[in-house]
Order: sequence, then C-alpha cells, then structure tokens
Amino acid sequence: MIKDNVEKILKELPQEVLLVAATKKRAVQEIQEAICAGVGAVGENYIQEAEKKQLVIGRKVKWHLIGHLQKNKAKHAVKIFDIIETLDSVELAEVLDKECKKINKVMPVLIEVNCAREPQKSGVFPEKVEEFLKEVIKFDSLKLTGLMTMGPFLENPQNLRPFFSETKGIFDRIKNSYGDRLQWKYLSMGMSDSYRVAIEEGANIIRIGTAIFGPRGEEDKDYL
Repeated sequence: MIKDNVEKILKELPQEVLLVAATKKRAVQEIQEAICAGVGAVGENYIQEAEKKQLVIGRKVKWHLIGHLQKNKAKHAVKIFDIIETLDSVELAEVLDKECKKINKVMPVLIEVNCAREPQKSGVFPEKVEEFLKEVIKFDSLKLTGLMTMGPFLENPQNLRPFFSETKGIFDRIKNSYGDRLQWKYLSMGMSDSYRVAIEEGANIIRIGTAIFGPRGEEDKDYL
C-alpha cells in the first residue's frame, strides 16, 4: 500500500515539488518502504524520535524538522536535521546559530508562518514575517531559504486557499526585495488533504503522512 501511495503521489507532482513524508509515530519499516518507493525526504516532529529512527535509517534521505523546536533541544536538532522548517523566534535563531557554530555547520531554515493568526499555535503572524526576517538575517550560521505554514484545520481544503495565497504573497515580496542576498527558494505548504490546493497556490514542498501511510490508530504505535 505504501509503495503504491508514494508512486501515485510522485506521478502527479510537478517536477519542482519536493515530497516530504511526515513520519511522526510511523514505524521504521514503514518509512523504509516509502524511501524504497521514491521518497527522498522525511519530516519528523520530535527530536528523540528522529534520533532513534536515524540510527536505523541513516542519512540516505534528507531529514526535515517539521515540528515546533524548543530552544533546549537546538543542540541536538542541528546535528540530526538537514533543514529546520519551523523557525519562529529570534531567541531560537540565536541558539541555533550558536550551536551551528560549535559544529561548523550552516543550517538551512524556513520561517514558520502562522497564516491563520491562531494565538495557540507557533509561528510568526503574516504581518510580522518581513520584520522578523530582518532580525534573524544577521545570524550567519543560519541560511534563510523560505517559508513554511500549516494552515488552520478546516474540513474543506479549498477554504485553505486564502491562507496559502497570503503566504505565497509574503514569499514573493521577500524574494523580490532581497534578490541574490538570500537563497530564497522553498515554500512548504500543504498536507495529505490539502497538498493539491497548496501546489496550485505556489508550494514547492509538501508534507504528507496519512496519504502515504494511512491513518494512525488511536494508540501511538511503537515506531522502532
């Protein structure tokens, strides 16, 4: 099933769109099946879970952090991940920069946009993104490469279109303003139920879990 799902999704994606398999609480065997089917990047939400899986899977795929990152986990995150999609505070940027310098690494990061302006969720409000970028661009061990957004939970994916469109507008303004000063190229939007809408609105990274692996059970499975 996983192999068929991955191949079906990859066939319909435009060439420039990267499929990231969202693998939270998924077993290593499932992830390996997805990788064999053509997945080249996995997205993890939690540091400890990613560490354990990476010991088995290795670095044959790119590892994306797609969950909220606490500052006290930054030291581990910069060693595990190839890109962090959830930069949402100057304080986190400062800690990441410090930890990257310790291991002589430049970490690609995406600014997480709270496109629905939901106070209970992480991310920078849309109207604050450009101001936020000006504050974090000074950290030279972070490579700012784009934006990521989640969108609110809505039954009809079409209703997410305005949120994705607004995020794409911010992405374009920054790209036009900074030009070659930034390697500004990634717009991560859309999940299993909304990735088609997200691609239509400009996404070139999509994060898909259920459409690859099927629904998770009520009980979290042992992922090793």
